[in-house]
Amino acid sequence: MKAPLVLLTAGGTGGHLFPAEALANALRASDCRVVLATDKRANAYAGSFPADEIIEIPSATPSGRSVPKMAKAALLLAQGTLRAMAVIRQLKPDAVVGFGGYPTVPPVIAASLLKVPTAIHEANGVMGRANRLLARRSSLIATGFASIKGIPTSVPGQVIQTGNPIRPAVLEAAKQTYAPLEPDGTMRLLVVGGSQGARVMSDVVPPAIELLAQDLRDRLVITQQARGEDLERVRSHYRRLDVKFEAEPFFTDLPRRLGEAHLVISRSGASTVAELAVIGRPSILVPLPGSLDQDQAANAKTLGDLGAAIVLPQSQFTPERLAAEISSYFQQPDRLTKAAAAAHSASITDAAERLAQAILNLIRINENGTPS
Repeated sequence: MKAPLVLLTAGGTGGHLFPAEALANALRASDCRVVLATDKRANAYAGSFPADEIIEIPSATPSGRSVPKMAKAALLLAQGTLRAMAVIRQLKPDAVVGFGGYPTVPPVIAASLLKVPTAIHEANGVMGRANRLLARRSSLIATGFASIKGIPTSVPGQVIQTGNPIRPAVLEAAKQTYAPLEPDGTMRLLVVGGSQGARVMSDVVPPAIELLAQDLRDRLVITQQARGEDLERVRSHYRRLDVKFEAEPFFTDLPRRLGEAHLVISRSGASTVAELAVIGRPSILVPLPGSLDQDQAANAKTLGDLGAAIVLPQSQFTPERLAAEISSYFQQPDRLTKAAAAAHSASITDAAERLAQAILNLIRINENGTPS
């Protein structure tokens, strides 16, 4: 019997690709073949993706009110759908699984038109626009959180919570138990801004560190992700303060660094929140402002409500406020330990396996009408 072939589609950012990567590993462990369809932008993150083949499909994100830009985006999506139909006819996948973002739209629409079973995974606490568009064309909707907003009414497919699939490197890092901050010990501070970085971290964190008392600065070891254009000023600031630091645009071993951290300062993308929970690390989360769906605010709230994170809207994320929060953690290190335990209580470590099993069941139902 030929091994099932699953076409995964994800794009845009690492936040979409990372859970797709985790599912790919789980599917391959179940003797499935995997092909990834993505857009040009996501290829920067897809080099080591565990797939038999990576196929680029045209896509665009409709945004703004410019009629020419909207028309161009619609044309690219139509071209992408035609390209995806040709790919699906050639590959003959047993299922197509989308992970959100407009690059998933052409392959999932093409699959539904060709009567191939489809599934979408919504990682955030609010369903994104692309997934809302695809929900009524999907045989299965899997969610990262138990309750999410924005699912259209009367969707034809089953809705299940699987959790957010976690990459093997993160699961490996989760084996490292949280090391409590000693009363006079070193605090390892990790500052990240998502797979594309965040300028606000470069604007706020170094000045906040400067506001700390000298004895607290001496106890810090900082690892900070900074955009290339912000990198030198971040490094210069820390050198002037004479603090121990490492600053880079991207860390390939980020899961290991998460595991080593006492405190994480970050955006609150779905993958980041899931990884903080699985590894069990306390955090200060700054949701991305201005998004239509406010998905990062919903994600952050899940950890904030548990006492696992301090959630600061970007308008409140100032050097003064951040310095006060870090100082408070130095003075009450047991709060970090309690927050780490609270984060871990929200983890779903087998989400990739759950989602893989749901996809295999979908394939079996399509073949013979009998789920396993």
